[in-house]
Amino acid sequence: MVDGDKPLVWLEGEVKTPPFSALARIEAGTLLRRLQRGEKLGMPCSRPMPSIGSRCHELRIRDQQHNWRIVYRIDSDVIVILAIFAKKSGTTPQQIITTCQNRLTAYDELV
Repeated sequence: MVDGDKPLVWLEGEVKTPPFSALARIEAGTLLRRLQRGEKLGMPCSRPMPSIGSRCHELRIRDQQHNWRIVYRIDSDVIVILAIFAKKSGTTPQQIITTCQNRLTAYDELV
Protein backbone atom coordinates (compact mmCIF):
# COMPACT_ATOMS: atom_id res chain seq x y z
CA MET A 1 0.00 0.00 0.00
CA VAL A 2 1.23 3.48 -0.85
CA ASP A 3 0.90 6.49 1.47
CA GLY A 4 -2.48 8.10 0.90
CA ASP A 5 -4.15 4.84 -0.12
CA LYS A 6 -7.22 3.85 1.85
CA PRO A 7 -6.91 0.56 3.72
CA LEU A 8 -9.49 -2.19 3.27
CA VAL A 9 -11.53 -3.14 6.34
CA TRP A 10 -12.89 -6.66 5.83
CA LEU A 11 -16.09 -7.27 7.79
CA GLU A 12 -16.78 -10.48 5.88
CA GLY A 13 -15.33 -12.74 3.24
CA GLU A 14 -12.10 -13.11 1.36
CA VAL A 15 -11.05 -13.32 -2.26
CA LYS A 16 -9.13 -16.52 -2.86
CA THR A 17 -8.84 -19.36 -5.36
CA PRO A 18 -11.00 -21.42 -5.06
CA PRO A 19 -13.83 -20.45 -5.15
CA PHE A 20 -12.75 -17.54 -7.38
CA SER A 21 -10.85 -18.52 -10.49
CA ALA A 22 -7.33 -17.13 -10.67
CA LEU A 23 -8.40 -14.55 -13.27
CA ALA A 24 -11.42 -13.44 -11.23
CA ARG A 25 -9.23 -13.11 -8.12
CA ILE A 26 -6.79 -10.91 -10.05
CA GLU A 27 -9.66 -8.78 -11.39
CA ALA A 28 -11.10 -8.38 -7.88
CA GLY A 29 -7.69 -7.39 -6.51
CA THR A 30 -7.17 -4.88 -9.31
CA LEU A 31 -10.58 -3.26 -8.75
CA LEU A 32 -10.07 -3.10 -4.97
CA ARG A 33 -6.65 -1.52 -5.51
CA ARG A 34 -8.19 1.14 -7.77
CA LEU A 35 -10.72 1.92 -5.03
CA GLN A 36 -7.93 2.20 -2.46
CA ARG A 37 -6.23 4.78 -4.65
CA GLY A 38 -9.40 6.88 -4.70
CA GLU A 39 -10.64 6.05 -8.18
CA LYS A 40 -14.39 6.26 -8.69
CA LEU A 41 -15.59 3.13 -10.47
CA GLY A 42 -18.78 2.96 -12.51
CA MET A 43 -20.57 0.44 -14.67
CA PRO A 44 -19.79 -2.22 -15.67
CA CYS A 45 -17.25 -2.66 -12.85
CA SER A 46 -19.29 -1.21 -10.00
CA ARG A 47 -22.76 0.06 -9.30
CA PRO A 48 -24.31 1.97 -6.39
CA MET A 49 -26.29 0.05 -3.77
CA PRO A 50 -28.48 2.70 -2.07
CA SER A 51 -30.72 -0.09 -0.76
CA ILE A 52 -27.86 -0.95 1.64
CA GLY A 53 -26.81 2.58 2.54
CA SER A 54 -25.17 5.76 1.38
CA ARG A 55 -21.74 5.36 -0.24
CA CYS A 56 -22.41 1.62 -0.69
CA HIS A 57 -21.63 -0.11 -3.97
CA GLU A 58 -21.02 -3.55 -5.40
CA LEU A 59 -18.07 -4.64 -7.49
CA ARG A 60 -19.15 -6.86 -10.36
CA ILE A 61 -16.77 -9.64 -11.28
CA ARG A 62 -17.56 -12.19 -13.98
CA ASP A 63 -16.06 -15.60 -13.52
CA GLN A 64 -16.26 -18.79 -15.54
CA GLN A 65 -18.95 -20.27 -13.30
CA HIS A 66 -20.23 -17.35 -11.21
CA ASN A 67 -20.98 -13.66 -11.21
CA TRP A 68 -19.25 -12.50 -8.03
CA ARG A 69 -20.26 -9.43 -6.06
CA ILE A 70 -18.21 -7.59 -3.47
CA VAL A 71 -20.34 -5.17 -1.49
CA TYR A 72 -18.38 -2.23 -0.10
CA ARG A 73 -18.76 1.25 1.35
CA ILE A 74 -16.43 4.15 0.65
CA ASP A 75 -15.58 6.05 3.83
CA SER A 76 -13.29 9.05 4.02
CA ASP A 77 -10.45 6.97 5.46
CA VAL A 78 -11.17 3.33 4.52
CA ILE A 79 -12.99 1.01 2.12
CA VAL A 80 -15.29 -1.25 4.17
CA ILE A 81 -15.92 -4.71 2.67
CA LEU A 82 -19.38 -5.89 3.74
CA ALA A 83 -19.99 -9.11 1.80
CA ILE A 84 -18.76 -11.31 -1.00
CA PHE A 85 -21.19 -13.61 -2.74
CA ALA A 86 -21.98 -15.35 -6.01
CA LYS A 87 -24.97 -13.63 -7.57
CA LYS A 88 -27.43 -16.12 -8.99
CA SER A 89 -30.36 -13.91 -10.00
CA GLY A 90 -31.05 -10.47 -11.40
CA THR A 91 -31.59 -8.92 -7.98
CA THR A 92 -29.54 -8.87 -4.82
CA PRO A 93 -31.15 -11.22 -2.25
CA GLN A 94 -32.86 -9.40 0.61
CA GLN A 95 -30.85 -11.50 3.07
CA ILE A 96 -27.59 -10.02 1.68
CA ILE A 97 -28.98 -6.47 1.90
CA THR A 98 -30.13 -6.96 5.50
CA THR A 99 -26.86 -8.63 6.52
CA CYS A 100 -24.83 -5.76 5.02
CA GLN A 101 -27.00 -3.16 6.78
CA ASN A 102 -26.53 -4.98 10.10
CA ARG A 103 -22.76 -5.19 9.60
CA LEU A 104 -22.61 -1.46 8.86
CA THR A 105 -24.61 -0.62 11.96
CA ALA A 106 -22.30 -2.73 14.13
CA TYR A 107 -19.18 -1.29 12.46
CA ASP A 108 -20.37 2.32 12.83
CA GLU A 109 -21.01 1.75 16.54
CA LEU A 110 -17.37 0.69 17.00
CA VAL A 111 -15.67 3.52 15.11
